[in-house]
Amino acid sequence: MGSVFSPYYAWARSRNGGVADPEHFCAINVALYGAQGRRWTMTERGRSQVERSAAHYRIGPSSLAWDGQALTIDIDEINVPIPLRVRGRVTVRPVGLSRFVTALDNGGRHRWGPIAPCSRVEVELDRPSARWSGHAYMDSNEGDEPVEKGFRDWDWARAEMANGDTAVVYDVRPRHGPDRVVAQRFSPNGETTAFEAPPRYQLPASAWRIPRGMCSEDAQGVPTAPKLISTLEDTPFYARSLLRTRLLGEEVTAVHESLDVPRLVSLPVRLMLPWRMPRRG
Repeated sequence: MGSVFSPYYAWARSRNGGVADPEHFCAINVALYGAQGRRWTMTERGRSQVERSAAHYRIGPSSLAWDGQALTIDIDEINVPIPLRVRGRVTVRPVGLSRFVTALDNGGRHRWGPIAPCSRVEVELDRPSARWSGHAYMDSNEGDEPVEKGFRDWDWARAEMANGDTAVVYDVRPRHGPDRVVAQRFSPNGETTAFEAPPRYQLPASAWRIPRGMCSEDAQGVPTAPKLISTLEDTPFYARSLLRTRLLGEEVTAVHESLDVPRLVSLPVRLMLPWRMPRRG
C-alpha cells in the first residue's frame, strides 16, 4: 500500500504538493525463481479495486486473509512483460509473532519490524505448476515520508540459523546523520537478541552496477568474505541475491537485497518502471 517503488504514486505526489492517498497505489508483488520458470507480477491498482479490514486485504483479483493462525495469500495475477498467468495459494504459518520495531533512519520517520521472522510456508501454484514448503520470513516497513527523503542506499539480509532462529542485518546509509546497522536474532518463541554485526565486505556489483555489501565473521581467526551464490533480481536500482556468509558462529545462506535510492528516483528509472509495474484502475 503506497509502494515506495510506484512511479504513479511519485507522480501523484509531485502534482499535489507532496501528498497523495496511499490506498490509491496498491500492489501485490510475486517474484518466482527456479526450475518452474521465472515469474514477476506487480500490477498496481487504485482504491476502487481495494478492500481492507483487520483480517482481510483484497487488491484486484488477489487477496490476503489472516485467521489468527496463518496468513493465506490467494494469487491471481499476470506476469510482465510476457502475459503469463500466475495463480495459486501461499500459506504462511508463523511459529511465533514478534513485536520488535525499530527506526531505520536517524529521525524515526522510517520503521521496520519483522512480524513473523520464524515461519513455515506452503506454496501451491496452479500456474505455473509448482509445490514446495519450507522456512519463511514476514516483515513490515512503513514510512512517514518518501523513501528518497530518508535514505541514500541500504543492504539488507536475513538467514535461517541451525536451531530455527532468524538473523537479520539491516545496513543503512541515511541521507542525514550517521550510518545505521541493525543486527537482530529472532527466536520462534518471540525473543529478540541484538548482536554486533561483523565486518562488512564489498561483493561484486550487479550487472546494473548496483554496489552490494554484506558482513561476515572470521572463521577460526581467518577473515572470511561472504560468497555470492546467485543474483535473483537485477534492476537499475535494486538487486536481490543469495549469499553464503558467517553469522553468530555459523555458516548460513542469506537472502540479500541492495537498494540504490538515487537510482530509484531518477527520471529514466521512473519512466522504465511501468514496464515492470503496470497499473489497472
